[in-house]
Amino acid sequence: RKSSACPCSVRLCLHPPPPATMGKGGNSKSSAPATTATAASSQALGPGEVWREDEGKSFKVQKSYVSKSALASIAKRTDLPAKITMAEAAKHNKRDDLWVIVDGKCYDVTRYVEHHPGGWLPMVNLGGKDATDAFANYHPARVYKNMLPQYYIGDVVDYRETEFQKGHRAIRQRLLAEGMFETRMSYYYKLTAWFAALLAGAVYCTLACTSFAVHMAGAVLLGAFWQQMAGVGHDIGHNGVTHVWKTDNTIGLLVGNFLTGIGMGWWKRSHNVHHVVCNSIENDPDIQHMPIFAVSPEIFGRFFSSYHQHWVETDAAARFLVSYQHWLFYPIMAFARFNLYAQAWLLLLSDEYVHNKKWEMVASAGFIAWLSSLVAYIPVGPWGNWERVLYLLVSHNVAGLLHVQICLSHFAMETYHGVPYKGEEDEWFRMQLATTLNIDCPAWLDWFHIGLQFQIEHHLWPRLPRHNLRYASKLVQEFCKEQGVNYHMPKWIDAQFDLVAHMKETAMKARDLKRGDAGFYESPIWEGLNAQG
Repeated sequence: RKSSACPCSVRLCLHPPPPATMGKGGNSKSSAPATTATAASSQALGPGEVWREDEGKSFKVQKSYVSKSALASIAKRTDLPAKITMAEAAKHNKRDDLWVIVDGKCYDVTRYVEHHPGGWLPMVNLGGKDATDAFANYHPARVYKNMLPQYYIGDVVDYRETEFQKGHRAIRQRLLAEGMFETRMSYYYKLTAWFAALLAGAVYCTLACTSFAVHMAGAVLLGAFWQQMAGVGHDIGHNGVTHVWKTDNTIGLLVGNFLTGIGMGWWKRSHNVHHVVCNSIENDPDIQHMPIFAVSPEIFGRFFSSYHQHWVETDAAARFLVSYQHWLFYPIMAFARFNLYAQAWLLLLSDEYVHNKKWEMVASAGFIAWLSSLVAYIPVGPWGNWERVLYLLVSHNVAGLLHVQICLSHFAMETYHGVPYKGEEDEWFRMQLATTLNIDCPAWLDWFHIGLQFQIEHHLWPRLPRHNLRYASKLVQEFCKEQGVNYHMPKWIDAQFDLVAHMKETAMKARDLKRGDAGFYESPIWEGLNAQG
């Protein structure tokens, strides 16, 4: 059974940190403990110990564990090399032959790929690579003890943790030592009251009033409700609210499928891949929007999408649409939500494994039922059914703000070919900083941006509660300044201008594309990458 492989079904006996090193419920204010990462962790840690997180709580545990059964299995295997090197591990990067490196140890996870709750795609994208940071940010402490050791096949003899990696990993250790991964539930109780007010206002304006203007106000409130709820759906999808896998998944059915129509199974499948290979042309589904959008001229030509499992080509339709993408962007974002509904149902109706697929179908059908009923019972005026259609359009146009917010975070940032983690130049921290931006905004506007204003910190530590991202941002900015790493954080309006300018630049290059011998439009970049011309 695929669901039985979930790590959250196993308990791990851990040792919590002393109260002196723990934050109170994840206090995000600048008054949080100001000790250095080294001081915060080394005071309480013994030899071979590190801070890890489990269900939102910080614990000191062994850095790695040994499985007697794995050692016995290694002795019986004849296919393993005498010494495992980084180069040897890199060869095992396929769905049916998959090794990963975590903290300098190599694990053959081939037999687990099809049972991975996060899907097989993130694992394959990390195959043969140093997955230390990605693994730490997506798995609770118990997995290191109860699951990972059974796949151990040996130490990587030439594994090296660079000083840069030690530096940014120390930030995570500090956040753990200070209790920053613990959710302050009062934060979400207040958000719940806010969401309830938005939804109640939307229903009241829609059903209790006869004025056309008030009905449209109800549509605006409903769209705002969907946009705001997306923030919690995002948090829940990363297991960042209760931090209990089953609980967050159950809540996800409510806030995702039922109340907003967004399939959590689809979202997780797509979003997990996006985080692991952010802005990879061939692998990140969040920037694969041909034939409508191209976030970089490097997309032109032909490439195979590992997520969609098909070839993407710049045909005549794509060339035409992309040539005007800077004009089309905002109008398309206004209707993009309908595409999310379709994507969710396409996955649910496919043969792909989706956890709780039947319950997702029920919850998604419930969304269609309540929204249809709401629209059907609008006491319309002279416009008749056209008023109902306009109601749907206005509510979805307002909710389209969410899609603009998402695209702002990555569309104008760096892209690359293939998979990162080839060395220090594209390891976890550097890759996320190069492909992601923050939005510079005052704290009182955090509600509006629903956590997406701190996408850098969120990409670095996806399970870090939203209310602690502002605090983490200060630590990351300090580290980037010390290391000379670009930390991009424009104002909201400036980010809009940058995005449109970037899309226009790509659009102008699309107009210069020529049809190649392969039947699709090619650019000098594509030709160069493929040694043509």
